[in-house]
Amino acid sequence: MPILRNLRVTLEMIKWEHSIFALPFALCGAMLAAGGLPTAHQLLWIVVAMVAARSAAMAFNRLADASIDAANPRTRTRALPAGQLSPGFVTTFVVLSSVIFMFAASQLNRLALWLSPLALAVLLLYSYTKRFTRWSHVVLGFALGIAPAAAWIAVRGSLDPRILLLTAAVTFWVGGFDVLYACQDFDFDRQAGLHSIPRYCGIRNALWIARGFHLLMVGLLIALLIVFALGELAVCGVVLVVLLLLYEHSLVKADDLSKLNAAFFTMNGVISVLFLVFIAGDLLLRK
Repeated sequence: MPILRNLRVTLEMIKWEHSIFALPFALCGAMLAAGGLPTAHQLLWIVVAMVAARSAAMAFNRLADASIDAANPRTRTRALPAGQLSPGFVTTFVVLSSVIFMFAASQLNRLALWLSPLALAVLLLYSYTKRFTRWSHVVLGFALGIAPAAAWIAVRGSLDPRILLLTAAVTFWVGGFDVLYACQDFDFDRQAGLHSIPRYCGIRNALWIARGFHLLMVGLLIALLIVFALGELAVCGVVLVVLLLLYEHSLVKADDLSKLNAAFFTMNGVISVLFLVFIAGDLLLRK
């Protein structure tokens, strides 16, 4: 059936399986809020909300960037510029994903529902930031960074400033690896007049900025351990994150970006999952 084919192509286009980047940090936020495991009801709707929100954001990004992707040799084979999907179908997918996200928020609590349009605005409007600011990487980081704070609200129905440490940590984590990813488009961004840190600072300096972002992330994670009085297992998780970040940065050099996809996709998925495992283990063993 054409609609099933289009749905399959859409899911491939948005790489829905990469929801794993932010989902573990959202679950960390939920577990910190609950002091252990949230209820099954809360977990279900948090996962639904996260996947739906990311799906809406990624599909909207592909719509917003369709003409840019068509002009970029690296991205011109994506589904929209290649004509595999119509803008109308992708627009419908964005709308349905957004509706599912807001419905999921309504199943959690009133504050989550009230804030869901604001969260969607952040997620969708990010797509336009590289047209006017080199700091779009940080905006993308914040779009994913609100996940743990949103999950805290989903569990508690209120916001505790302590969870903003994890929001900030995820912001700089994502911002750092997005700076790395943007190095691939250094020449194209200059030609197309798009804004990015590599375009303005050069690839070599951009790599140092990415390292600085990730150093800030580590500092924020250490602060998180302190304010939540987490134990040795959580400390081991942060140490492991540091080691994996060091390995990730060793894969990318100013004169050799050939291993960038391994650094971007594989290592960041591993980092987020392992961080969740160690934080969850620490919280559950203390009960």
